[in-house]
Amino acid sequence: MAGKPVRPVNAIDQTRRMLSLVTYLRERPGARVEDVARAFGITEDELVSDLDVLPMCGTSFRGGDLLDIDTDGERIWWHNPAALGADAAEPLRLAADEATALLVAARAVATLPGLRESDRQALLRATAKVETSAGEAAGASSRLSVTFESEGGVFADVDRAISERRRLRIRYYSPARDEVTEREIDPIRLVSVGHTYVEAWCRRSEARRTFRLDRVAEIRILDEPSAPPEVELRDLSEGLVQPAAEDPEVVVEVGPGGRWVAEYYPHDSADELPDGGLRITLRTPDPASLRRLALRLGRDGRIVSPSALADSARQAAREALAAYDGMEAAGTRGGAGTVTGSGARPGAGAVDGQHDRQERAL
Repeated sequence: MAGKPVRPVNAIDQTRRMLSLVTYLRERPGARVEDVARAFGITEDELVSDLDVLPMCGTSFRGGDLLDIDTDGERIWWHNPAALGADAAEPLRLAADEATALLVAARAVATLPGLRESDRQALLRATAKVETSAGEAAGASSRLSVTFESEGGVFADVDRAISERRRLRIRYYSPARDEVTEREIDPIRLVSVGHTYVEAWCRRSEARRTFRLDRVAEIRILDEPSAPPEVELRDLSEGLVQPAAEDPEVVVEVGPGGRWVAEYYPHDSADELPDGGLRITLRTPDPASLRRLALRLGRDGRIVSPSALADSARQAAREALAAYDGMEAAGTRGGAGTVTGSGARPGAGAVDGQHDRQERAL
C-alpha cells in the first residue's frame, strides 16, 4: 500500500469523492485498486478508507439495500450494483419540513420583480403539483412567507439583462478596498455558491470579474448591447475561489482553535503541528486580503510568510488594539464602561473572506 495522504482530507472532499466513486465502480467491475486510486488522485490507503465506509451506504438500512463492496487488496468487487438501480429505488417522498421549505421558496421566487412571465407561470404550475403531492404536509407552508429585499431586484435586472443581451451599469461595494465604485459590465451568467453572483466582463477593468449581488448598491439596464469577449466558462464545482499556480504563496500557522481555516480556504498543504494546530500553505491572488483572516484568528493563528504580509498584519492588529484602547479611555471618562472584543469563530465570515479574494482589482 502507498503511504500517508499527501493532502489533508476533509469531510467535504471525501463526500464528493465517494459519490463519484460509486458511479465509477459501477461501470468498472473488478477495477484494480491502483488504477482507481490513480484516477481519483489519491493514495491507495485513502481509497481503501473510502471502501470501508461505502458498505454502510444505500437506499435504506435493510440488508439488501446497502452497498456490498469489498476488495482483496488488488481489485474492487461490487456484488449488488442493482441496489441503486431505478427498479430497486422507492419513489422519493417529501417530508413535511422539505415540502414546506420547497413551497415557501417557490412562492417567494414567483414574486420576484422582473421575472419573465413564462417562467413565473411555469413555476406556479410546478408549485401547484408539489402542493397536491405533499397533501397535508403542504399546509404549514401557507402560513409562511419570504420577502426578497434589494438582492431580489438586482437578481431580476441581471437575469433580464442576460436574457436581452444588454449592458448593465452598477455601483458596487468592494470590501477589500472599502469603497463604492461605478462601472459598466456585460453580464455572462448568474452563479450561486453560498451567495448569488453575476459573472461578467467589466469594462472598467477590461477583464472578467465576479460580483456578489448583495453588494450591488445601484443597478440600471442600459440600451447598449452586451458584448463580452469569448471566454471559457469556469468549472465552479470546486467552489468560486480557485487559486492559480502562479498566485503568491502564503503560509499561516493556526492553533487548535483555528483548524477551521483548512476547511474554508483552498490550500496546497496543511501539516500537523505539535500543539494540535496546523501549518497551512495556500495561494491567493491578493495576499493583503488575508490580513482580515489574521485579525479574525486573533490568538488562534498568525501569518508566517511572506514577511511583509506578516508585518502588515501585526501593524493592523496594533491599530485595532489602539482603537479599542481609545474607546475604553473615552468610556471611562464618560462613565460608559469598557468595550471588549471576542475571539475569532468559523462560519460565514471565513467563507465571505474567501469569496472577497475573488474581487481583486475591482
